Order: sequence, then structure tokens, then C-alpha cells
Amino acid sequence: MTQSASNFPDWHGTTILAVRKNGRTVIAGDGQVSMGPTIVKGAARKVRVLAGGKVLAGFAGATADAFTLIERLEAKLEQYPDQLARACVDLAKDWRTDRYLRRLEAMLLVADKSSIFTVTGVGDVLEPEYGVAAVGSGGNYALSAARALIEETELDAEQVARKAMKIAAEICVYTNGNLTVETLQA
Repeated sequence: MTQSASNFPDWHGTTILAVRKNGRTVIAGDGQVSMGPTIVKGAARKVRVLAGGKVLAGFAGATADAFTLIERLEAKLEQYPDQLARACVDLAKDWRTDRYLRRLEAMLLVADKSSIFTVTGVGDVLEPEYGVAAVGSGGNYALSAARALIEETELDAEQVARKAMKIAAEICVYTNGNLTVETLQA
């Protein structure tokens, strides 16, 4: 007997933010995982360093699905070293066309020292215009705060990410202030 998605609990709780400014690229992720109105875990690690420290990836969505996608991304990065855009496009193509991968429910934010990409299961590989991208429950709050801070302040990329995530955590009940922050220098 198979269960439909409506029989599974309503899992929420991820905010992932990528910021690129003045030669630094940062991905920050909160630690909260919620099931309905209950916080299940407050210190999940949703940001990873890949490709020998050259690429950062953060994920929103089902954890096992995200880990599967990150493993596939790592394989693409080995196949196309130092070609993040090509690796992301190839992953998105596989994700959209492969029968198994199509069922995965997650989103990735992926960055290297010069680019940030949002990668989705519908084939999107999106590069932000302003050096800021976000996904997850509190993604729009973090994105808005980071866009304002990046243009209107002298804060560096990590300071922008931390402050924007703090703002998102104060607004979104599915986001907390327990951050994982990873940084790449140009």
C-alpha cells in the first residue's frame, strides 16, 4: 500500500540565503526543521562545502532528497571541474527528465566565487541579478532584507547574510537564528 503525500506530515522550516559582494560569496542557512506547528530540530546543517572547497550548496526541502541532489551535483562537478553553470544545468536536466529524480522535493542554492544559482526540479537554473538569492520558508524575507542591505550599507557579504537571516528569523516562524555560514573568497 502506498501513501499519498497528503498522508505525510507537513514539514516546514528552511531559509537559505546566498550573497555575493566585493569578491566574497556566502551561503547561510538556518537550523530549524518544523513539523506543522512543532519545532522538531533547531540545529540542522543545511549548507555544505563541495568540490574541494570551491563550491557552496544550501538546500531547502526534504533532507534525503536534497542529499541525493547534492551527491549528483558533486558528480557533475567532477565531470565538469570549474564549470559550475554547466554542472547545474546538467543536474537540472537530469532532475527534470529522470523518472526517479523527478520525484525529489528540494531546491538548491549553489555558488562558487563568481556565480550563484538557484536549481529546481522543474529545470530552472536561475542566476540572480543583484548577487543575492534565497529559497525556503523564510527565503523571501531574507532576500528582501539582503537586497536592501547589500545596496544601502557598507556591510560585507557575510555581515549582510547574517543580518538578513536575523531579520528573516524575526518574521518567519519557520526560521531560527541558529545559522550555518560558509564563505568563499575570490
